[in-house]
Amino acid sequence: MRRKEFDVKDENSINEILQTCEYGTLSLISEGKPYVVALNFVFFENSIFFHGAKEGKKIEAINSNPNAAFLVVKPYSFIPSYFSDTMAACPATQFFASVLIEGKLKFIEDGYKKAEVLNALMKKFQKEDSFEEIAYDKAMYTKMLDKTTIIELKIETQSCKIKVGQNLNEERKNKVMEKLKNRNLQIDEETIKQMKLYS
Repeated sequence: MRRKEFDVKDENSINEILQTCEYGTLSLISEGKPYVVALNFVFFENSIFFHGAKEGKKIEAINSNPNAAFLVVKPYSFIPSYFSDTMAACPATQFFASVLIEGKLKFIEDGYKKAEVLNALMKKFQKEDSFEEIAYDKAMYTKMLDKTTIIELKIETQSCKIKVGQNLNEERKNKVMEKLKNRNLQIDEETIKQMKLYS
């Protein structure tokens, strides 16, 4: 990563991004060309898991080349140029956190493992637990599990970039936080917390 001040190694920070972001983009090679697809996912047992149909371009691409990259981005506040008291567009920027993962994909065939992954996915998106737990030996789920593809991305390398003003001097950083506080969008409150955390 070129800008070392944005490079984050902390596992807790990385895990928090993977646990809270709802979707990411999976990069594959299809017929010798780049192919990217947006997917929701779950970070479970130190792997990334996806689900979907058993046919389609994504499945064909994985079968021909299991190497993949997966990018998750968590947006923070957009910092407009006028926060810098200038009419020039140059200071405008976007604060964000991202995790880039590279590894190999494999298909999960075991029905019981599929159920574990889908339960984890449901608990991520439906935190109130208002669903019948998925199990391969429950008649209401067996057929569905057999028809569903579960794909695991085994993490080989990962990097995390968090850009929340670490490159700013204290005076500039305080000014940006004051402007965010005055603008008072919901995302601005979270951005200020992150700016303080990584100051």
